[in-house]
Amino acid sequence: MASIPLLRLSLPILPYPILPHPLKSTPIPQFRLKSIPNSTTKCSYTPTPATDRLISAASYFIPFFNGLQYGRFLFAKYPLLAAPFEPLIPLLSLYHSVPYASFVTFFGLYLGVVRNPSFSRYARFNALQALVLDVLLVLPVLLQRIVSPGRTGLGLKVTAWAYSGLFLFVVACFVYGLLSSVLGKTPYLPIVAQAAARQLE
Repeated sequence: MASIPLLRLSLPILPYPILPHPLKSTPIPQFRLKSIPNSTTKCSYTPTPATDRLISAASYFIPFFNGLQYGRFLFAKYPLLAAPFEPLIPLLSLYHSVPYASFVTFFGLYLGVVRNPSFSRYARFNALQALVLDVLLVLPVLLQRIVSPGRTGLGLKVTAWAYSGLFLFVVACFVYGLLSSVLGKTPYLPIVAQAAARQLE
């Protein structure tokens, strides 16, 4: 009986996969972040020129001189309040001795500074703000002439209260505007600042 030959199949021998060692950790890839350059901008402070500060400070003397008349009731009732203003009497006398001094200084400041583009906006704004305040000071005088509250009784008391309050407002605006201009800061007077800013836009 013949023997059946055995078939030998030759299969390809595959290599065993190389597994990582359990005690060795696989290295984690490291990524380098690009450094972002520091882009902080340096703000340079430019001080207000002395000429602009001088013009701005001088502008507030116009409404101040024209507003001193509203303090007569306070000066009559409290004479000590007039003491700080006594050094200004010679300057006030010179100012009122010149014919149409208020009219000339008003239009001189308006045409020479406010409407002059060679001046900075800082000087023009302060000059215009002072002129707007000066215009508002004329309104109570015109109202008094129209209404004529009288020189006695309740009408006199209302006039005295209104004049005294307006005088304190003018002095506060003058001190605030003068000190701010000397320091190179922009003063914003109530009621006046918005009207002045609209004219310069």
